[in-house]
Amino acid sequence: MAVSNYALPPQISFSEKVRKNLFSSPFNCVLTVACAVFFISIAYKFIDWAFLSSVWRAEDEPSCKGATGACWSVIDARHRIIFFGLFPFEEHWRSTVACVVMIATIVASCVPWFWSTAKLSILWLAGFFTFYILMHGGVFGLTVITPERWGGLALTIFIFAAVSIIGMPLSIVLALGRRSKLPAIAWLFGLFIDFFRSLPLLTILFTAAVITPFLLPGWLQGDKLYRVIVGFAIFFACYQAENIRAGLQAIPPGQDEAGLTLGLSYMQRVTRIQLPQAFRNSLPAIVNQFVITFKETSIVTIVGFFEILASGSAAFGTGKWTVYYIEVYVFIGAIYFIFVFSLSRYGAYLERKLRVGHA
Repeated sequence: MAVSNYALPPQISFSEKVRKNLFSSPFNCVLTVACAVFFISIAYKFIDWAFLSSVWRAEDEPSCKGATGACWSVIDARHRIIFFGLFPFEEHWRSTVACVVMIATIVASCVPWFWSTAKLSILWLAGFFTFYILMHGGVFGLTVITPERWGGLALTIFIFAAVSIIGMPLSIVLALGRRSKLPAIAWLFGLFIDFFRSLPLLTILFTAAVITPFLLPGWLQGDKLYRVIVGFAIFFACYQAENIRAGLQAIPPGQDEAGLTLGLSYMQRVTRIQLPQAFRNSLPAIVNQFVITFKETSIVTIVGFFEILASGSAAFGTGKWTVYYIEVYVFIGAIYFIFVFSLSRYGAYLERKLRVGHA
């Protein structure tokens, strides 16, 4: 038996990588040190502004005028507006529990035990309906709070969850429809997808909120929030459908033909062969679309909703807190960062687990 002469390349230590990449020449040494000094000075100034020289409690607000750091007193005093918006003060516990339930649902769906169509569907529907009942009320002795009084972080999470629940199944239908072997169906689905992808999201939301009531009968109009969510979900589904379609196109045709040879039905081939591989192939793009969608929930403030960004503007918009808008926006930015960074890191974990992009 012939013995292969192939040998694995030697492993390079971390210190050797640092020396090779950052200190390989006098110019690189100077550039590395200069960049390090610059970033350290920026980091120190931010830490000093945000923590060391900052004011934290609402009752200490008068000392903010002479402070060199951040005045987090505005968050202490106005955090209820940021988190709950116009939601009635005495019912804030409902909004809090609803957010906890929905966040727990999102976290639970990341556990591999739930990775099946039935389990994920039950989990998300149960979490979402619990969220909706807590926010809307009308049952179990809860007072009714109509959607126009919702706001803050709870409204942002509600829109994101509703768009995901409606848009994800719709995106699968659109992707499969565009790949139909019947030319008329493939053309119609393609026209639908390209039409909505060619429009700005703001145009779709404005049409759903303002123009649609003039085109639909009264019984079909529904609340403005629900119309906006449907428009948002269609926009999301069209972009996600293209991501899924790209994953489907990457599957070798022989696999579907093998399933057909084994006597599998169309639905069996789709659910057992095509979609699992399509999601794996398109995982980075799919996760990225969820990240974009969560950030784009802030656009609904244009059509009159009091989501977390609009609630933040109201928090500093009146009285003595007007000058502390930077602290409010930094705080809201931190909330977006926590959600988006967690989602992106989970996507990276899935890529490593499923070895997406590896041979």
